[in-house]
Amino acid sequence: MANIFNFTSLQTEQEIFESLLSGKNISIERIVSTGQITRIGDWYDQNLDEWVIVLQGEATLAYADGTIIQLLAGDYVFLPAHIKHRVEYTSVSPPCIWLAVHGEFQVAE
Repeated sequence: MANIFNFTSLQTEQEIFESLLSGKNISIERIVSTGQITRIGDWYDQNLDEWVIVLQGEATLAYADGTIIQLLAGDYVFLPAHIKHRVEYTSVSPPCIWLAVHGEFQVAE
């Protein structure tokens, strides 16, 4: 048993990426951000779909088409594979805790 909000060391210089579970074409990870953002000019362009929820703190995502979304605790978003996006902001206090699920998904209607 473990708790998603417990982590042993938190240093504001580095994000924590922790694999929680993985299987065939799926992985679940916890990310703890403390102000980290995507480098200016860089974009995530992932091969797999991603579903991500902010469990604590706040974050801002930007898409290559100019769309910007703000995420508060409890907000989640689906990022289809190859949709270019970047992290524009993550809260420091409290740390932004994300739960990210990567895989090949079909969106429920």
